[in-house]
Amino acid sequence: MVEEIRTSDGLRLAVRERGDPAGPTVVAVHGYPDDRHVWDGVVDDLAADHHVVTYDMRGAGESDAPRRRDAYRVDRLAADLAAVIDAVSPDAPVHLLAHDWGSVQSWHLVTDPDFRERLASFTSISGPCLDHIGRWFRTASARERRRQARKSWYISFFRLPVLPVLAWRSGIFGAALARREGVARPSVRTAVNGLELYRANIGDRVRSPQRRVTRVPVQVIAPRGDAYVGPSLARSAEGFADRLWVREVPGRHWLPLTRPDVVARAVREIEAHVAGGPEPVRARQVVVVTGAGSGIGRETAKAFAAKGAFVVGADVDLAAASETAVATGGAAYEVDVADSRAVEKFAAEVAHEHGVPDVVVNNAGIGMAGPFTATTEEEWRRIVDVNLWGVVHGCRAFVPRMRERGEGGHVVNVASAAAFLPHRSMSAYATTKAAVLALSQSLRAELADEGIGVTALCPGFVHTGITATARFAGQDPETEQRSREAATVAYRRRGYTPDRVARKLLRAVDKDLAVAPVTAEAYVGLLASRLTPRLVRAVARRG
Repeated sequence: MVEEIRTSDGLRLAVRERGDPAGPTVVAVHGYPDDRHVWDGVVDDLAADHHVVTYDMRGAGESDAPRRRDAYRVDRLAADLAAVIDAVSPDAPVHLLAHDWGSVQSWHLVTDPDFRERLASFTSISGPCLDHIGRWFRTASARERRRQARKSWYISFFRLPVLPVLAWRSGIFGAALARREGVARPSVRTAVNGLELYRANIGDRVRSPQRRVTRVPVQVIAPRGDAYVGPSLARSAEGFADRLWVREVPGRHWLPLTRPDVVARAVREIEAHVAGGPEPVRARQVVVVTGAGSGIGRETAKAFAAKGAFVVGADVDLAAASETAVATGGAAYEVDVADSRAVEKFAAEVAHEHGVPDVVVNNAGIGMAGPFTATTEEEWRRIVDVNLWGVVHGCRAFVPRMRERGEGGHVVNVASAAAFLPHRSMSAYATTKAAVLALSQSLRAELADEGIGVTALCPGFVHTGITATARFAGQDPETEQRSREAATVAYRRRGYTPDRVARKLLRAVDKDLAVAPVTAEAYVGLLASRLTPRLVRAVARRG
């Protein structure tokens, strides 16, 4: 096992190896102001079936620090990395994994045509190539440049004499970093030495960039909450790699520390692709819609499909779900959302066959009207089972899988304007929809840090066909049928169609809205419920 190597200029680099020496080799390169321990969680995961190598770059951790500034130039750092790779895997190419300044120096090696055969893949996190940055500044919009300049304020500060050294030695910077990012305070020695990275490299390479290209398969992991590298800059390598995938994930800059499982899985996925498997980042969004056989569910499925998504439609009526699948080019499943085991089985099959969904729309529901005293216990159980428990089952089945995947997503729970507009003859229906609204708002708060948005969609009067099957409590069959027909006529006259709801739903997902009222009466009702609740209650009494 290699424990240290000597660089071409005589420095000692501390190297650590873990895992199975016979497994695929992953070399992980840390950034600033870290050392190799930033990878500990990722190493713990990968070491089960990989040979994992980490090391402290020059000036960091247990490695020697050079005295001259030019010894920190990116070509020297890349030469160190090449030496480590040759020492730990002389006969086989390695999978390269890097973060922050580790990625910056790794790009220098990845784009070296003479080293191409030594690399199987490259996974880069929050560290663009300096030359790509220089070219990005020439093509990015003024707004993107301003936004990135605000994120990169520290670069100019780190290039100043004396002041940044004092800031690190005083503990001010370390404490601020730990508080902001939720990471441990870095070593003062490592932080002070690493300032030379900015002083030796930022400037000439960015002002006069070279055209650095690569044939190595590359995936860029871009945390959406990265305070230092914006999403546009994270994509600066586009056009400079034959095979490049950008994977946007929730999280902050120090993703290797906060979500090592996500990083390890990404490495496994690009490794599998290199071996002949699927692409590490799927090209199509996967969307699950329940109640997809008709109405809002079918139109939602069609709207997502029109945007290029692969739609999995579920319905208690398999024939209807299959018709939707034909229209969307997706898949159909027969599922009763009131059955928790059926929903869990459905979620497991979807994850296995199509992948964990990016969007889940819990739309399945039934209608019911009639006075409280006429609504039987059986009718209460049925509407609660479908309208409320159906949403709960959908969330319970899919949300844990979305959280485990660690790439965010969105859940839409279809409630109703009845959730905030009481009515004397809709106690059962309104109760279930109000519960869905409350569930959605609480779940949204719970999942915010996971990058999973939750929207409660609240339509008003929409001609969906739900009135044709709605239950009117306390009425005999003939009267109930007449009530259904009258309601259908009224909804048809209202003229608000499911396709319009679907467009609003997609907008709510794009905008990550917490509550999305649909139709004019829903907007007015939501506003009135907040500003004039007494008026809303008075209207409800008059029915």
